[in-house]
Amino acid sequence: MRQCIDVEAVTKRLKRIEGQIRGISKMVEDDKPCEDILVQIGAAKAALHKTGQTILEGHLHHCVLDGVRGGNEEETLKKLTTAIEQFSRIV
Repeated sequence: MRQCIDVEAVTKRLKRIEGQIRGISKMVEDDKPCEDILVQIGAAKAALHKTGQTILEGHLHHCVLDGVRGGNEEETLKKLTTAIEQFSRIV
């Protein structure tokens, strides 16, 4: 079975987000203005959302298509529903 996501691209995004979170932590430690910290938290949240979207798209284009083509429609739809529910919690 093929991998559903581009591991390299997702890992790169997550490392960038990790850096954003470290930067936010430093802003808190350095007593930066709350408004500036909140802007960066919003940016990190948006980056996590985009990463989740990328993973969900990969799931659709690979795992779901493979499952349907393989005749496993019910199980595939159940897994897709679970993935969508998990993604909707990110928002």
